[in-house]
Amino acid sequence: MNSSRRADALLADLPREGRGRLKVFLGAAPGVGKTYAMLQAAHRQRELGVDVRVGVVETHGRSETAALVAGLPQQPVRAVPYRGLQLAELDLDGLLASTPQLALVDELAHTNAPGSRHTKRWQDVQELLSAGIDVYSTINVQHLESLNDRIHDITRIKVRETVPDWVIQDADEILLIDLPPRELLERLREGKVYVPEQARAAIDAFFSQTNLTALRELAMQTAAARVEADLDKRANLLGEPLPAVRGRLLVGIHGGSSAAALVRHASRVAERRHLPWSAVHVDDGRAMDEPARVRLQAACQLAERLGGEVVTLRGDPARTLTEHAHERRASLILIARGRPRMWSSRTLANRLLAHSDGLEVSILDVGAEPMPRLRYTQRSAEWTHYVLAAASSAGATAIAMLLSKVLELPNVSLVFLSAVLTVAVCSSLGPALACAALSFLAYNWFFIEPTYSFTINREQDVLSLFFFLFMATLTGNLASRLRRQLKSLRETQSETVAVLEFSRRLTAATDKAAILSSAKQYLEERQPLSTLVMTRHKSGNWHIEDGGDLRLSEQDRAAADWAWKHEEPAGLGTDTLPNCSWLWIPLLGDEGTLAILGARGSTEDHIPPDLNRLLKSLAQPLGQALARARLAEDLEAARLHGETEQLRSALLASVSHDLRTPLTAMRGSIDSLLTLGNAISEDDRTELLEGTRNEAERLDRYIQNLLDMTRLGHGGLKLARDWAAPGDIVSSALTRLRSVLTGLTVKCDIADSVPLIHVHAALIEQALVNVLENAARFSPSLGVISINVAQEGNELCFAVTDQGPGIPPQERKDVFDMFYTAARGDRGGKGTGLGLAICQGMLGAHGGRVAVSDGPDARGTTISMYLPISPQPAQDD
Repeated sequence: MNSSRRADALLADLPREGRGRLKVFLGAAPGVGKTYAMLQAAHRQRELGVDVRVGVVETHGRSETAALVAGLPQQPVRAVPYRGLQLAELDLDGLLASTPQLALVDELAHTNAPGSRHTKRWQDVQELLSAGIDVYSTINVQHLESLNDRIHDITRIKVRETVPDWVIQDADEILLIDLPPRELLERLREGKVYVPEQARAAIDAFFSQTNLTALRELAMQTAAARVEADLDKRANLLGEPLPAVRGRLLVGIHGGSSAAALVRHASRVAERRHLPWSAVHVDDGRAMDEPARVRLQAACQLAERLGGEVVTLRGDPARTLTEHAHERRASLILIARGRPRMWSSRTLANRLLAHSDGLEVSILDVGAEPMPRLRYTQRSAEWTHYVLAAASSAGATAIAMLLSKVLELPNVSLVFLSAVLTVAVCSSLGPALACAALSFLAYNWFFIEPTYSFTINREQDVLSLFFFLFMATLTGNLASRLRRQLKSLRETQSETVAVLEFSRRLTAATDKAAILSSAKQYLEERQPLSTLVMTRHKSGNWHIEDGGDLRLSEQDRAAADWAWKHEEPAGLGTDTLPNCSWLWIPLLGDEGTLAILGARGSTEDHIPPDLNRLLKSLAQPLGQALARARLAEDLEAARLHGETEQLRSALLASVSHDLRTPLTAMRGSIDSLLTLGNAISEDDRTELLEGTRNEAERLDRYIQNLLDMTRLGHGGLKLARDWAAPGDIVSSALTRLRSVLTGLTVKCDIADSVPLIHVHAALIEQALVNVLENAARFSPSLGVISINVAQEGNELCFAVTDQGPGIPPQERKDVFDMFYTAARGDRGGKGTGLGLAICQGMLGAHGGRVAVSDGPDARGTTISMYLPISPQPAQDD
């Protein structure tokens, strides 16, 4: 047992100080008896002296459940008004204040009424646990977040209330409450779950025999997963080996041609047996040729796509596979049938059976094939290495002849062994064996009596000579194997570093264009490659993502189509249309092919095998990055759609009232004039007409605000600048608001030395009108509105001060948002909430700004509009 795993288990088993314990009663569907079982458990705890308090329990009109609730102390629920109803919600603060030892909180997935502290009831439970209160709660399996899609596929009903899986995983205890579907349907028909009308509808929509059976299986799987996790934890805590209960399938793969077929077969077997599975490759130190490495990598990627786990181990294949199987509590090992090696009559299957120790070993007959070996071109070293072997033997002979005068004969053999080791480390096995043979002959010729002949007189010299040959061969072989392993590890490390660096660059990219640009730059700056990424439209046409124009041959297009359709590489250097000039590698996501990566050598008509393998390794993180970019685009589109809908709703809610009010007043005045005719006095007629005109002006301002906001949002606001006097702008704005300012006192203070401003006078006047109208709305009757115009540095300030209730500091940024309204004061009616937003937009178009501050003596509000002052025109202008 791994000591670190046992230490982790010990730490996890320690009680969390100050935190309560959560027990969840899990059921497959409503009506199986979760709440009843929870209440029975609570009664047992109360009999043991535990302080139990009912926080909230939903009886659904069941008399047996209500009787159990009545026998326990209860925390009064909190009545929350909602749409004319009184909703009973958990009184979280009251329960925290009473500090019981155990609280009962039914329906963990419940959504709280608006205005509650937490949106979901499981969040209330988390706060109770943090306060050190134990909690009993209930949940149905359809409310688990990870099962939401599967529940929809089973029942065709979208469950809206879900609980994150980590809440259940963190529970200290899960109790499965089970009831056969037949008995549950009988309870439903008898009205023990819902009232008869609801029961009939529930049977038709949800409580079918098939649905209940499937939900029951999901509930049992959830409980079984928790039991398995508890078993792991307990075994690790005790430092004991884990017993195999559920099991796991291990498929041993290598670089043979059967690797892909073996992985697919393993996936089907795992699915039929409902087992998790892993694809395991055991590296025994023997180097594979390039096709074998490519096949192995393709098999690993296929295993990941089919939902398996990929594991790479090192050691003897049979022993390592069985040890890993026992460690992972696997029950089945699947391998392909192979031929025995030249030096052994036992196959991998025979050796696995010898070490299986109760494991099931299945052998798939996909054609007997040997384990992948080095190609002869790789095993045959270059001729220079054999020259090195001969030179090393000659050098060792010369050194040995010099040392033979001072050393005994057995010590001289160490010089030749050193030469063999040197050649093995510097070259490969072939030159090392050649060096060993030459050293054997030189040792015999120059140092074994009689010298200068291959005749051996003494029997002990024969034994020494052959022992020297054995040691030279053995050490040379070991040194050569270590060199091959070191080379393989370096290549693996190089690929791993390349993938990590590539993934790091892709992670830093924020969108699809940045991802493709980063990938293209990374690939082409390190390798002599030309690359491109293409996507396929629904019409079947190809689109080059970098915007380039590339004319592909019919064969290249056919290879690209095949790679897109079959999700496998095609084209240059593959078995599919290998005569193409491009290599096409599909970039895969969860929903299939997202794009294809094209690559070709800049000077050669082929791609080196190591580069080919690297491209296929980098294709996976590139596909994941594109999937992430697509997801981000979808989320952004959803966010924009949501904001658009929110904006539309706010506009309709605001405008529908504020446009209807003046229209209703105008219609009433006109109806009075038409109905009463000459019976109305002249004064009343004048009053009605003036009221109609005022409402029409009010309606005109609303419509103008909407049009201005639209023009600002679409960049349609054109500035026709001219020189204007600030006093004229103020005077014109006051004239337009004559009826609005009735009953208020307006004080103007315009400094004599204020300069002219180069602005679009009508827009600045409109901005000032919006600010004055806003001040009038929030001013009390007979209130005073002050207008101050003065130069402050390089800016001209229009400051409008009212005597209204003021704006809190935390809301001062919000008042410039569209549709933000705050009706305060006696004159504070509702408005569209566009006035100040338009004011900010108009000033911003002129390079100005607007600010909000307190009025004099912290009473009311001052809105200041700042405009930049341009160099004054000449007097003639």
